[in-house]
Amino acid sequence: MIDGVDYSQRYFEDVQPNDELPQVEDLITYRRVIMNPATTWDYFPGHHDPAYARAQGQPTIYVNTMHFLGFIDRMITEWAGPRSFLVRRNVSTLMSIYAGDTMVGSGHVVGTRREEMEGGVRCLVDLELAVTNQHGTPCASVLATVAVPTRAT
Repeated sequence: MIDGVDYSQRYFEDVQPNDELPQVEDLITYRRVIMNPATTWDYFPGHHDPAYARAQGQPTIYVNTMHFLGFIDRMITEWAGPRSFLVRRNVSTLMSIYAGDTMVGSGHVVGTRREEMEGGVRCLVDLELAVTNQHGTPCASVLATVAVPTRAT
């Protein structure tokens, strides 16, 4: 456990449908909203200029898509462990997360399956995740698949 996060490895045999992922919360400050687009060269004004955001009908600046993706990837890999591999994610953004909000992620296991591949079998876990703000307003829905190791290898 590091900084309150359990980074232990999740194994295929230990995962069951309906298992809950731990809730993840992330305070979104003005600085964090601006830093992500700056480091990724996403200079759309809605991510750093409050006046522009308000002119669009938004209350203030908001996180970019890559921030959503990074948060979702963090939820999955913190739960699945260091030997996991994110195979697929399908994200539907429903509403913005604004500076001053708290980004909240939750989810559960939809199912598990084994997939034959060249060179062996891949153990897959299908997930359904939700990203909301601190008020519980849906901001993104996610279907994802993560490959995890098996104890048999």
